[in-house]
Amino acid sequence: MTEEIIIAGFGGQGVLSMGKILAYSGIMQDQEVSWMPSYGPEMRGGTANVTVILSDERISSPILTEYDTAIILNQQSMDKFEEAVKPGGTLIYDGNGISRHPERKDINIYRIDAADEASSMGLSKIFNMIVLGGYLKVKPLVNLKNVSLGLKKSLPERYHHMLPDNEKAIKRGLEIIQPVHTLD
Repeated sequence: MTEEIIIAGFGGQGVLSMGKILAYSGIMQDQEVSWMPSYGPEMRGGTANVTVILSDERISSPILTEYDTAIILNQQSMDKFEEAVKPGGTLIYDGNGISRHPERKDINIYRIDAADEASSMGLSKIFNMIVLGGYLKVKPLVNLKNVSLGLKKSLPERYHHMLPDNEKAIKRGLEIIQPVHTLD
């Protein structure tokens, strides 16, 4: 099993953190892992993306042009990465700020309104964990116990008081993700 993922959005949306948590979770499951961030010099507010590869085999290269899954958090990323999803792959997106929704018919498409949900929960900083929960519902490649360990490892200790809120957000994401188009 190898899963090649791109997570893309604005800096400050937790794109890199989400990727890091997935990578740590894979390590906790003895998987081979690659985590390769990419962001503009301004970071917060600029575009950011991270490539994560989880595999049971050695990873030959972290540089990809096609992905099994794309997690898209803004329109610029949709424009750039929708076509990079392999046929039969999966695209997950947050509807907030998306003006052109994905239209491909050869991939699985899921929508998760994580920004709205985080706002209604009064926890806007955990938006990315809601998205991560949605991803884990669609692709349960790492178990939730290891995600909790990965979350604890990736969050600085001064934020460990937020671990319960983050875990609650992941569970909420499992509940609210919706299929838009599936190949089943």
